[in-house]
Amino acid sequence: MQPKFPSESVTTLTDLVLPGETNPLNNLFGGELLARMDRAASITARRHSRRICVTASVNHVAFNRAIPLGSVVTVESKVSRTFNTSMEIFIDVWIEDRESGIKNKANEAIYTFVAVDETGRPIPVPPIEPQTELEIERFEAALRRKQLSLVLAGKMKPSEATELRALFV
Repeated sequence: MQPKFPSESVTTLTDLVLPGETNPLNNLFGGELLARMDRAASITARRHSRRICVTASVNHVAFNRAIPLGSVVTVESKVSRTFNTSMEIFIDVWIEDRESGIKNKANEAIYTFVAVDETGRPIPVPPIEPQTELEIERFEAALRRKQLSLVLAGKMKPSEATELRALFV
């Protein structure tokens, strides 16, 4: 059975920041965090589509807070929207306070994955139905992000980007 709802395609990876993963300021390397986010998003895309999935793009990354050596880091990824063969995966990164156990959001990212068959050709993915207010907000924003990306790449005429036009009219 394939998931219909984003909450059914969630991946949570929790790990510790070790000395070999830090920069001279003793904070997690950005590239290490990108790799962790890519792994979590890849698992999420695979769970949703039940197919081989490849990273198509890293659409957005916000390094809002440094992640210090010894931190417990949780990377949570969820399908925010599906298109024909692609899925937008929204990723939240949390740091757990060592003493209180309280988690604070440190970073976020948006990746796009494409489901492929055994020969590497794109194949359709099942749709999702957002349920929560946050899922609905991210679902709706995903179409605007996709249209903007297509316009910037020259694959869509600005006049065809109906979701973007609606923002300015």
